[in-house]
Amino acid sequence: MKLLVATKNAGKVREFADLLRSTGFDCVALSSLDAEIPTPEETGETFRANACLKATYYARAAQSWALADDSGLEVDALDGKPGVVSSRWAELHDAGSGDAANNVLLLQQMIDVPEERRTARFVCVLALADPAGRIVLTARDTIEGRLLSGGRGGNGFGYDPLFLVQALGRTTAELTAAEKHEISHRGKALRRLRSLMQEFLPMTPSTQQQAMASTPQPTEL
Repeated sequence: MKLLVATKNAGKVREFADLLRSTGFDCVALSSLDAEIPTPEETGETFRANACLKATYYARAAQSWALADDSGLEVDALDGKPGVVSSRWAELHDAGSGDAANNVLLLQQMIDVPEERRTARFVCVLALADPAGRIVLTARDTIEGRLLSGGRGGNGFGYDPLFLVQALGRTTAELTAAEKHEISHRGKALRRLRSLMQEFLPMTPSTQQQAMASTPQPTEL
């Protein structure tokens, strides 16, 4: 059964496909569609709202099961910001755009924050919608860390060079892809979603209908 992964990132599609293989879904990317679907405006105020918005939008547009994620960085000293606007943080402050500009701005905003208050977390929320656009399952997970005063590592993307995983003594930009996948907010959320899918959505026509009928509200861990 086809599952549209609402991203143009080929690496992310492969990551989703690897973890969800046992659920009976065949993950495909937006780029595989015959016609391009315009990108929706992410107007939600929470990660969950945006994930659900995207999953519903793409499911209806493609008339397919669709999986969407929304993720970002929450910094305690900034009252949870940048949050849902993590990827546009510098742009919203007229300080450029892109990962490098976002990191520079965040470092400036944190320059006087002492070590003990530099706590932060990456958050990921996943939403699964059926072909009618109904949200069937959601899953959320995080990874806790601290923000450094300078970047370290050349892997990953976004705020990875600044995000120290204290238990490992390395930033997420210093981890290999496999190491990061094991501990990351997205990897953990995907494994949560896989468990929910295996419990609530057994992939046969008859049992799927029964599962849908008995799951009127989105289920989240």
